[in-house]
Amino acid sequence: MSDPAIPPAEMTLDELRAALAPLLPAEAAFDGWSPVALARVAAALGIPADRAALVFPKGAVDMIDAWFETVDAAMIAAVPAPAVAALKFRDRIRGLIWARLEAMAADREALGRALAILAQPQNAFRAARLAWRAADRIWRHAGDQATDFNHYTKRATLVAVYSATLLAWLGDESEGFAETAGFLDRRIDDVMRFEKAKARLIPAPGSAAPWPSRSA
Repeated sequence: MSDPAIPPAEMTLDELRAALAPLLPAEAAFDGWSPVALARVAAALGIPADRAALVFPKGAVDMIDAWFETVDAAMIAAVPAPAVAALKFRDRIRGLIWARLEAMAADREALGRALAILAQPQNAFRAARLAWRAADRIWRHAGDQATDFNHYTKRATLVAVYSATLLAWLGDESEGFAETAGFLDRRIDDVMRFEKAKARLIPAPGSAAPWPSRSA
C-alpha cells in the first residue's frame, strides 16, 4: 500500500499504482476499465490524469493486474499465517480461495468486466499469468514447499478449481453465496478423489500427490 503521508505529486509510479489500484473497481463498475474510470480515480486523489495514465501503460489489463494485487494482499491479511497453520491443508486452500472471493464481493460488476477483457484473445497470455500468480500465492501462503513437478501440477489444478468457482460465484445470488460454497467443496473433493485414484493406479515412490488427502 502507498504511504498516505506522501503527497501524490511526490509519489513514484509504483506508489501511485498502489494508491490508485484499490479505488479503480468502484469506477470500473460503471465506466469499465477505461481511461474515464482511471481519470475519475486520479481526480479524487488529486493526481493529473496524464500522470495516472503513465502508471498503466497497457491500459485496462494493467489496471486489472494492479487491482488483483490488492485482492491478493487482502486475502493474505484475512487469513494470516498463524490462522493458516492451525488448519488442515485442505481447509487452508478452501479458506484462502474464499477469502479471495470475499475481497472482491463489493466489486462483482467490475470483476465481471475485468474477466470479459481478460477473455479477449490478445489478453490470453496475461490472463493465464494472472491466474497462475493467484494460484501460486494461495499455495505459498498455505505452506506449500514443493519444488518438483508437483509444484506445477498443484498450481495448474488450483487454477482450474479457482476459475470454475469464480464463474459460479459471479452468478450466485444465494444467501451468503451458499451455492458457491457447496460448488467449491465439491470441486476440492473431486480433485482429491482423482489424486487418490491416480496414486493407486500409478504409484510413484517418493512422490506426493499434488493435493493433500482429506486427512491432511
